[in-house]
Amino acid sequence: MTSRQLIFNLPVRPALGRDDFFVSPANAMAVVLIEGWRDWAGRKLALIGPAGAGKTHLAHVWAAASGARIVSAADLAGADIPALAQGPVVVEDVDKISGNRAAEEALFHLHNLVLAEGHFLLVTAAREPHLWRLSLPDLASRMMGTQAVTLDQPDDRLLAAVVAKLFADRQLMPGPETVAYLVARMDRSLDAARDLVARIDREALAQKRPVTRPLAAEVMGQSELPDLLDMGQS
Repeated sequence: MTSRQLIFNLPVRPALGRDDFFVSPANAMAVVLIEGWRDWAGRKLALIGPAGAGKTHLAHVWAAASGARIVSAADLAGADIPALAQGPVVVEDVDKISGNRAAEEALFHLHNLVLAEGHFLLVTAAREPHLWRLSLPDLASRMMGTQAVTLDQPDDRLLAAVVAKLFADRQLMPGPETVAYLVARMDRSLDAARDLVARIDREALAQKRPVTRPLAAEVMGQSELPDLLDMGQS
C-alpha cells in the first residue's frame, strides 16, 4: 500500500502577468480591448464572463499597465471614494451588489468622479449589465451605457493552457499527454480546472508521486482500461 504523507496547505501564488495570459478565440476580443484601453468609449469598460474565465487576471494586467487600483464592489461602501477617484480604478464583481444601497451609491459616485477627473474605469461581472438588477436607476443607466466585452467559456486550447498554468503556479510540470487527458474529460470551465488541479496536487503530495496520466485518472475516478481497450480496437 502506498504510504501517504502529511499535506501542508502552502500558499499558491498565481501568475497574473500579461505573459501568463493565453489568448484564444474565447478571449481574444477582451485582450484587444484591454491592450487598447486608451481608446475605450467614454473611458470605461465592463469585462463580462463566468467565474474563472480570466476576468481577475485581465484586470490585473490592465491595472499593471494603467496604474489602476483594484477594489471589490462589495467594499466600496466603506472606501474613500474621492481618494480612489484620483486615478484609474478596477471594480470587481459589480453584479454582486444588487440591492446593497450603500455599495451602489458608492459605485455611482466613484463612476462619476473617476470620469470627471479624466481617468479610466474597468468593472467586472459574471453577466451583462442589464442583468445586474441594480436598484439605483442612475447607476443602472450608466452601467448599461458602458461598453462591454465578454469572455466566453474556454475552448480546448485555452483550457489546456490554463491547466498547464495552474500546475506551473504550483511548481508542477506534467507532460502534455497528462494535460490532454484532463482536458478531454474534465468539466468545461476554468473553475473546474482550478479544482481538479488542486485535487491532483494534493494526491500527488499524499502519495509522493509525480503528476502523471495514471494519477490524473485515479483522481478523476476513471480507469486507464477503457483507453487501452480503445487502442486495441483501433
